[in-house]
Amino acid sequence: MPKLPRNPTGEHGFRQNRMIQKLETSGSTTLDTFPKLLDDLVRHLGDSVAIREKNFGIWQSWTWREYMEEARAMANNLAKCGFNRGDKLAIIGDNRPELYFGIMATQMLGGVPVPIYQDSIADEMVYILEHAEISFAIVEDQEQVDKLLSIRDKLPNLDFVIYEDDRGLRNYEEHGLMSYAAAREQGFSFAAENPKFVDEQIQKTQGTDLAVMLYTSGTTGKPKGVMLSYDNVITTSRSGIAHDKLTVNESLVAYMPMAWIGDHLFSYGESLCIGFTVNCPESADTILQDVREIGPTCFFAPPRIWENILTTVMVRIEDAAWLKRKMFYYFMKVAERIGPSLMDGKPVSLPDRLLYGLGRFLVYGPLRDNLGFSKMRVAYTAGEAIGPEIFTFYRSIGVNIKQLYGMTEATALVVGQADGEVYPDSVGVPYPGVELRIGDNGEVMFRSPGVFQGYYKNPEATEETKTADGWIKSGDAGLIDADGQLRIIDRAKDVGKLNDGTMFAPKYIENKLKFSPYVREAVTHGNGRDMVAAFINIDLEAVGNWAERRGITYTSYTDLAARPEVYDLVNRDIERVNNSLAEDPQLRGSQIQRFLILHKELDPDDNELTRTRKVRRGFVAEKYADLIDALYSDRDRVFIDAQVTFEDGRSGSIKAELAIQDVSVVTPNVSQAQAA
Repeated sequence: MPKLPRNPTGEHGFRQNRMIQKLETSGSTTLDTFPKLLDDLVRHLGDSVAIREKNFGIWQSWTWREYMEEARAMANNLAKCGFNRGDKLAIIGDNRPELYFGIMATQMLGGVPVPIYQDSIADEMVYILEHAEISFAIVEDQEQVDKLLSIRDKLPNLDFVIYEDDRGLRNYEEHGLMSYAAAREQGFSFAAENPKFVDEQIQKTQGTDLAVMLYTSGTTGKPKGVMLSYDNVITTSRSGIAHDKLTVNESLVAYMPMAWIGDHLFSYGESLCIGFTVNCPESADTILQDVREIGPTCFFAPPRIWENILTTVMVRIEDAAWLKRKMFYYFMKVAERIGPSLMDGKPVSLPDRLLYGLGRFLVYGPLRDNLGFSKMRVAYTAGEAIGPEIFTFYRSIGVNIKQLYGMTEATALVVGQADGEVYPDSVGVPYPGVELRIGDNGEVMFRSPGVFQGYYKNPEATEETKTADGWIKSGDAGLIDADGQLRIIDRAKDVGKLNDGTMFAPKYIENKLKFSPYVREAVTHGNGRDMVAAFINIDLEAVGNWAERRGITYTSYTDLAARPEVYDLVNRDIERVNNSLAEDPQLRGSQIQRFLILHKELDPDDNELTRTRKVRRGFVAEKYADLIDALYSDRDRVFIDAQVTFEDGRSGSIKAELAIQDVSVVTPNVSQAQAA
């Protein structure tokens, strides 16, 4: 579909340094919904760039004034089609300006947007669309349209589907199917006849109204609809802005799923609260290239992305000339010794400053430029623990990466690391307005203005999670250390014991395994057993590069995963984890003693992972029960015949014989034993 008229501002089009006092005022009683905030942004920052998108290799921009115009057009179209206050509208697709406009249009009319993970298969969408009583949907492209049409007979409430990209859809004639361009024009026509309608609807919106509904990943059951009010999202957004001293001049890349609370908070909530620019990449495959072009000041990525970037860097270094490799490794040792102290504002001697400055000129600066991190003021990671060595690498070269901890039920933000108080083994201190405590059972509990209203049509689950006085039971086991920093150990329900009474924290061990660039996913077993054993998924790209450099040929993931050399590679990383566990008095007895490398990657399409890539432990344990039994036997090989689901929905099977390998256990030294 031809793109709609946009502001042809320059390739980067970074706004001038303007601070608007009114936008920074958090005590306003009138700017209590996002449509009202957008209206205020138009008055004060109307010609500044609100959002960009790279399309066909060209960055195209919308100002805040154009943002309002597009959202109003869509709101008027929805009204013309019969959308009423309180109705739900599904948003499905990659990060696209038109989809963000759709969220705003829905809210202008007092409706509730319901973003859905774009990689969900049709059958997964049915439950959410039916449960949320979706009547309208705005989707990205033919793929999403085809999904909805294939299940439309199960969705009697779904009246209209609006699609942004019309490629492949020109001959579709289904009832209620409309292109974004046609919807936009219809909106303009309705506005001409009803010029005050949208403004009147905006004024009716209030901070206590339901602003968005986001569904949980459904790790242990059906997804639950988390209801968040404007007060929840706006208050939390302002808290995050204050915590990291964000300004109107920030530039952020929006590439995480729109159905994830983090994207809704950063790309939508915080942007509308202060007026910084959001950038939508061309595709999932071009994100890192697009980051290099934009040079964002803020960036969020889960640990796996940070690990992948580092893996790419190290692969390139290994392929570089001898002198360049030597210089890189020398100055990285300098950076690891000096960089974190400089980042945290600690005293550093003049000779060390000069040496680090030389490293910045020769290595760190060019590296950050190449990665697109030269303008980055703050970077975030969350969702999983990040390896200390990975964390240290980025902070050493001047990237201010910080961990945060939160959940959808808290509007994302619970705990975060403050500048100067960043530690790799903790997730920080409570955000402004957040109360934190550890329950008698070791469970992390919190209370804040961001705490959700409840689960949609599920009061029982709401009561299980949210106490009468507003405390949320996170389900995570953690502790607060002497510095007031929160440390997350594992999911409380997953913490168990071996038969000898040793604590077994599977997620904690798995995170340590995934610190390796060669391990993509891990599932550990041990509760109620004599020892810990593990399933391993290798990282195909990292291990593939490793294999190619050594002349090891392979034809597929299954072939590569079965190679003895790969087993030895993984074994060394498991031994590293065992060394680390041996230093922990509580966990040294939970070292991994046996493992196998799975024949396939764990996949959301096979229900082994959620759409946010969390392991469905119960399902995996049931599906691969024979493999678990083999790990706890004296067998060294096991045959598997497993069903798989391909991207196009077809089913098939993979047959393979998997090796089982023993791992050395580390005995604590005398001093460790005495300390324990």
